[in-house]
Amino acid sequence: MTQRLRSKLVSVGIGVGMVLVFAACGGGSDPSEPAASGSGSVATSPDAPTGEIDGLFEVEDGRSLFLRCTGEGSPTVILEGGDGDTTGSYGFAESTLAAETRTCVYDRANLGQSDPAPGPRELDDLVGDLESLLHEAGVEPPYVLVGTSGGGYITAGYAYRHPDDVAGMAFIDTGAPFRDPPPPIVKETTWNDPSNVELRDYLQVEKDGWNGRQEIGDIPVSVVTVKYSPSDIEAAMFASERAGMRDNVQDQQGWLVLSPQAEQIVVHTGHAVEEDDPQLVIDVILGVLEAAR
Repeated sequence: MTQRLRSKLVSVGIGVGMVLVFAACGGGSDPSEPAASGSGSVATSPDAPTGEIDGLFEVEDGRSLFLRCTGEGSPTVILEGGDGDTTGSYGFAESTLAAETRTCVYDRANLGQSDPAPGPRELDDLVGDLESLLHEAGVEPPYVLVGTSGGGYITAGYAYRHPDDVAGMAFIDTGAPFRDPPPPIVKETTWNDPSNVELRDYLQVEKDGWNGRQEIGDIPVSVVTVKYSPSDIEAAMFASERAGMRDNVQDQQGWLVLSPQAEQIVVHTGHAVEEDDPQLVIDVILGVLEAAR
């Protein structure tokens, strides 16, 4: 479910707190769990990358994307915002993370300071832009990839293509795709709906990111998952969304196949965890960074 739509359908919960952690080997499994493919862990570079970046870089077809990197150290943290989010969405964490290691944020096509791109935007387009941007800007691996909500599908897609470049990952409430999306959701998430500023084929991107799950390597992976309250579930507009919210914790255990070290951190917040408990999100990212080193 996209972050933009969850914010419409879900009441924001209260009583923020971390209540449960599932290890990948014992935290439950998704019925459609894919077979794992082996990959080694990533060693950090002895030469810590440095140098601030703040500008536009051409990716393809004459288009440019905006990228900002601050701090120094390795691995480099790459922050991928949620649906429709610009670099400002990680303003709460950027300086804190940059004090520990090199930290990068960017605007996807059709957002912020980046150039427009035609739709429909599929997962290959989104991952391809990130690949080109990091290459053109000279931002070398290894990376700790952080994806908020719908941004998690993009970081996952990148990791599937480049497992040897990924030292760790964090997902901030990136749910499983809709099993049976109601017509209003299908309409609003089509790439050419007037409200879809990214021109992203949201439902297909989610399916492709989820269905491509595989073992990335023996790396730290933290999956932050919201356990919705009964009142939140009841307030949802559609029966299929209520079902997805009830199963959110179990469903997100599907991400645990990405690594033997993967863990699930269950919280009681609204879907926008970074807004309800920003320090928790910072701590999770720093924990992955420390483990990756």
